[in-house]
Amino acid sequence: MAEERSGSSQHGGGLSRRTLLASSAAAGGAVWLLRGLARPGSAHAVSGPPPGFPAGLDVHQRVYQNWAGEIRTDELWTCAPRTAQEVLDAVNWAYGAGWTVRAQGQRHGWAPLTVAAGTPGSAQVLLLDTTAHLTAMSLEQQAADGSAAVRVQAGASLEALLAFAGAGGYGVTAAPAPGDLSVGGALAIGAHGTATAATGESPPPGHGYGSLSNLVTELTAVVWDGGAGRYTLRTVGRAEPDCAALLTHLGRSFVTEAVLRVGADANLRCRSLLDIPATELFAAPGAPAGTRTLAGFVDGTGRVEAIWFAFTDRPWLKTWSVTPNRPFAARAVDAPYNYPFSDSLPEPVARLAGDLVSGAWASAPLFGQVQYLLAKVALTGDITDVLLSGTLVRDVLTGDVLTHLLADGLRSDLWGASRNLLEYVRPTTLRETANGYAVLTRRADLQWVVSRFADHYRTLLAQYAARGEYPVNGQVEIRVTGLEDPAVCGVPGARPPLLSALRPRPDRPDVDTAVWIDILSLPGTPALHRFYRDIEQFLLSLDGDRATVRVEWSKGWAYTDTAAWSAPEVLSGAIPASLRAGGGPGWDEAVAVLDRLDPHRVLSSPFLDALVR
Repeated sequence: MAEERSGSSQHGGGLSRRTLLASSAAAGGAVWLLRGLARPGSAHAVSGPPPGFPAGLDVHQRVYQNWAGEIRTDELWTCAPRTAQEVLDAVNWAYGAGWTVRAQGQRHGWAPLTVAAGTPGSAQVLLLDTTAHLTAMSLEQQAADGSAAVRVQAGASLEALLAFAGAGGYGVTAAPAPGDLSVGGALAIGAHGTATAATGESPPPGHGYGSLSNLVTELTAVVWDGGAGRYTLRTVGRAEPDCAALLTHLGRSFVTEAVLRVGADANLRCRSLLDIPATELFAAPGAPAGTRTLAGFVDGTGRVEAIWFAFTDRPWLKTWSVTPNRPFAARAVDAPYNYPFSDSLPEPVARLAGDLVSGAWASAPLFGQVQYLLAKVALTGDITDVLLSGTLVRDVLTGDVLTHLLADGLRSDLWGASRNLLEYVRPTTLRETANGYAVLTRRADLQWVVSRFADHYRTLLAQYAARGEYPVNGQVEIRVTGLEDPAVCGVPGARPPLLSALRPRPDRPDVDTAVWIDILSLPGTPALHRFYRDIEQFLLSLDGDRATVRVEWSKGWAYTDTAAWSAPEVLSGAIPASLRAGGGPGWDEAVAVLDRLDPHRVLSSPFLDALVR
């Protein structure tokens, strides 16, 4: 994880998470936030290693903690294998000892697919940290069509992978915004970015609009060998039937390395717009000519993201377009993470966040307005709305803050190599929890989906506020992607990942688009789980002829009034049903394959045993 920065407490300078925590604690900040954002303690051994543990493998006890701090365990036995053979040694020891093994990457996820919150130190579970040593990469082949293959071990970060590919002149169409994801973790949950075909666009060789898992041409996984009576390494080609289950395995397998097909890199232009009302961007289909709708921007560039801060009326819309040469108005960038105002909040804004986590939850509307204006000033240089705002806003966005933001340079129009525009979330960003869903629909119904969601979200937020409840203090994020097309990987006979949220429905070739919807808020916000449950139930009830709703594996889902990943009717009902919809191979085949490759469930957990069955 990237080193936290010290920041500055003067002249509106950036305030690091460490300083935010100190200010929150000084104001009586909640313990959960301190636990959620502080680093886990250093690894140490409080006793000898488990009996019979393989010699030469250094094993320690360490707390596991995820991105938002919602999942935190007692100290669990953890080691960092140096080779794939050491992974096998650890897994076979666990099989003989009656333990389970969990792959640990960068811990940048929300769902309990590695371990569940509160897992006791007495649990017989071993974490294998892939990020310390299993990070090698190599360029395997370069094809005449301009594509190439990159072999990468599971512990390498996406940032490192994209930089390695970029140095050779290669890239991907879309990728998750954070670079601090392990390749193994990203593939396990079908990680995605935001991209579909613009009107008239055809992707060049090696490029596609689905998940990163769909780029895999082969992978190497730990599997049970019944003849040998032990776990072994098996390389599985993309055309082999078992590969379709392993491409997005949710943690029910252990992939040590993969080969991904990439294409010739393209320069991108990323433009930010902050003047479009939400009522216009998310208007119902049939809006008057000239209306600036999300579907219209998708048709124009194929690559969009809307960030809609809570209790505001103008989202931050980003569009990316393939642009070989730098436009005169665009600012050239040569590195990722080009939104410093988001990476490190100005001190007064961070103190407002500290007030929220200290219990001033009714400040959510103010915080949303401040976040929007912060982005607008930093991106466009327009301070008019700040000057016309009320005293509360101007008390936060002071003259010193505005001067600091303007001195940093405007960033509403950026241009550069794809990786420098696709990666824009640092580990130092404010850590929030998130729910997540993919709504599969026809391209013609994209605007219908976003308008239905926006209307319901706006109404629901107002109903909660009328009761004095403010469950959301972050933002809605909406992205749009294409579905999995196995032809992108270039392997004849390839099939789409069976458990990918982007797997097409065999009975609906007209369904070609996924609308990704996430709502972010600070962990521990009162009424948040109930609000998420209401949103989830609304999405699951959308017209089944126009929408198939699947969960985003890395985020929050299956909500009750008080918890995520807990609603039995979603865990055992809606989720499997969404991946069985349309017939053909899907949920049941994937479960059967994963069980056959790990019949002893050494590579599982109690949560996965209940979910993937």
